[in-house]
Amino acid sequence: MFATLIRLIAGRPRPENEHNLFVEEVRIHDGTMRRDPRTLRFILICWVLIAVKHVLVIWACENYATPFHQLWVNFPTWLLGVLATWIYFARTRAWPKR
Repeated sequence: MFATLIRLIAGRPRPENEHNLFVEEVRIHDGTMRRDPRTLRFILICWVLIAVKHVLVIWACENYATPFHQLWVNFPTWLLGVLATWIYFARTRAWPKR
């Protein structure tokens, strides 16, 4: 809208390809994506890293004087991991059709 107004004020001619600016085709899909094996591998790697972090935090809280319980660090990490994994699995189908 503003581009047309500026072009009108500036006195420039209309572009020749302006007739191609309309939608020619619309495709509707069911809204779910297919699960990607690389993404599944990435999720698995992230869960392994979360487990390693949990072990390190538990070890650090047991061996050093910390003013907090280890769950104050581990529980939010676990909860966000579960939430992200659940969202991915809820929005994707089981396996791609071949």
